[in-house]
Amino acid sequence: MTTSLARFSVRRPVIVLLIWLAVVGAGFTVGVGVFDRLVGDVGVVPGSESDRASDLGATLAPEPEQITAIVSGVDAADPAVAAAIDRVSADVRAMPGVAEVSPPVPAPETGRAMLFTVTMDLAEGADEVAGQAAERIRAGTGLAGSTVTVSGGSLSEDEFSEQAARDVARAEIFSTPIMLLLLLIVFGGLLAAGLPLLIAVVGVGGTFGILFAFSQVADVSVYSIQIVTMLAVGLAVDYALLVVYRFREERAIDPEVGPAVLRTAGSAGRTVLFSGLTVAIALAGLTVFPDPFLRSMGVAGTAVVVLDMLAALTLLPALLALVGKRIKARAPRPAGAGVFARLARIVQRRPLVTALTVLAAMLFIAIPVLDMRLATGDARLLPASTQTRALHDQMAVHYPDEIRPDEVSAIVPDAPDSAAATTLRDRIQTMPGVREVQVSALGNLALVQADVDQPYQDEVAKAVRALPGDKLVGGDAARLIDYRGMLADRLPWAIALVALGTLVLLFLFTGSIVLPIKAVLTNLLSIGAALGAVVWVFQQGHLGLSPLDGTNLTVPVLVAAIAFGLSVDYEVFLLSRMRERWLAGARPEVAVSEGLQLTGGIVTAAALLLAVVFAGFVAGGFVPIRSVGLGLVLAVVLDATIVRMLLVPATMTLLGRYNWWAPAWLARIHSRVGLTETTPDRELVAVR
Repeated sequence: MTTSLARFSVRRPVIVLLIWLAVVGAGFTVGVGVFDRLVGDVGVVPGSESDRASDLGATLAPEPEQITAIVSGVDAADPAVAAAIDRVSADVRAMPGVAEVSPPVPAPETGRAMLFTVTMDLAEGADEVAGQAAERIRAGTGLAGSTVTVSGGSLSEDEFSEQAARDVARAEIFSTPIMLLLLLIVFGGLLAAGLPLLIAVVGVGGTFGILFAFSQVADVSVYSIQIVTMLAVGLAVDYALLVVYRFREERAIDPEVGPAVLRTAGSAGRTVLFSGLTVAIALAGLTVFPDPFLRSMGVAGTAVVVLDMLAALTLLPALLALVGKRIKARAPRPAGAGVFARLARIVQRRPLVTALTVLAAMLFIAIPVLDMRLATGDARLLPASTQTRALHDQMAVHYPDEIRPDEVSAIVPDAPDSAAATTLRDRIQTMPGVREVQVSALGNLALVQADVDQPYQDEVAKAVRALPGDKLVGGDAARLIDYRGMLADRLPWAIALVALGTLVLLFLFTGSIVLPIKAVLTNLLSIGAALGAVVWVFQQGHLGLSPLDGTNLTVPVLVAAIAFGLSVDYEVFLLSRMRERWLAGARPEVAVSEGLQLTGGIVTAAALLLAVVFAGFVAGGFVPIRSVGLGLVLAVVLDATIVRMLLVPATMTLLGRYNWWAPAWLARIHSRVGLTETTPDRELVAVR
């Protein structure tokens, strides 16, 4: 299959280039229309009880846009301060679209701040009015030594989105020059280094088109664009590195470009095919979740992986056919000599000790996962330089009683003075942690709202749902409960899809049932260690960071899916050459050491380049993005070093010939449907 695709690409390179040019052109013209259709919803379960309560409340009693202003560093009892704030309030109150400005409230704790709120009309354009009002407040106070902080409502929502966008831009600025330099070093020339960048452009452009089509029938998250660019570059580098590396080896045997491309497609191309399919399946597991964020991440990730894979199997051979003569051949080295072969032999002297040591180290790093708590997050996810975070910090100092969790609410299909609403209010009032319960009208329904102390909101929301009677329970706590329930319901299906798909593909790739199972288990180690580090750093608050209430609910599943896919990616790279050596007649331990030597440099280089891409996100300011960046950097680095270079050789040495074992009936199936190389690895046989 891969050889057939390459043969067509070599014979008709111009046609292949035109086809991909059309795909990219459509993506960057029509496909970019997806940017106008992106949504920022995160952690939403469509159709859940909390979602229905939110929709009903927004329909019957839409809340007006409201912002909060704090003037700090002033004497709240000073008449001059009150007069200045009154002037600003009057100016803002006179603005078209402003419904109300509250009287200023002195800080009860410090007496060094004044707080007031601005409420906009419900008319369209309230977000724009809120921004204009904020600018007037900041510019009009005029009090020496004061600090004016304004945020809330759409201003905070915009800051969250803008901070995420800035983090992505900063990551690209940080990683791009480093990655370009590494590409030149790794690929050994400017022309070869440019090939993965072309594959990445194809992946990004094509995925824009797919996401635009998907946006016609479902929501697409704004954050999925970040996944597209990140994975497009990372996987393009992986696949181009593998193919170009093998092409240079084949040209050292036979300098003719066409045959070298075909031999490369029969070996490295097959590896790219299986690697791409397994990574795509890992990311496709995200599509089983109804959360638009995770689902669109799955669609975007799967699309970009498939496009990168197809480009590597067709566009890359066409480009090599056109410019391959200008890419220097690489003289093959004996597979048994080299740093990775020596490392493998050191491991093979004490395989059990090595395996147990690595296992213990990875489990130790993963221990904090046991303390993971999912949370929706608050202003502390943003850097201190943002107005939203500054407002939270100022409130914590001057108005600590106002820093409260979202109310637990229940909508009762009856009048506010009905027995059902009154009984519900009285029963909620007796629950631990409840400070106050109010009943108000919501259209012709009753809205029961409970002010709850931390950390009782989850228990109260669960208890209210358990009470008899017809009602809809909403609020942040209820939303988090629904999200956890969704994960509990859908996660087994996602795991089953990913595990089964990975096992089947790796069986077709290797003909073994032992290696696929081992691959899945070792990949879980990398994921556990990565998430353990994320919890330790961000949730528990280490390395100079303040602890948070929990880990953002989007991080674990996203990190696990991407990390699992990349881990399988490296596993396929390693197993491809180990299997070649095994089929060439090498003893099991020799096949392992020589296979590691032939792929160790590729895996290391690919991991280094991917780590650079992900590392840019760690330096951002938005905690969820930083968490994803740290998790993926550690997953890639740990997997490519400790797991692939130590644990895999150790376990494969212990298993010996059983690595390649399968029951006779499965072996017969593999002989009929398993994809094998179309050409022998002549160079390796010769070296042997």
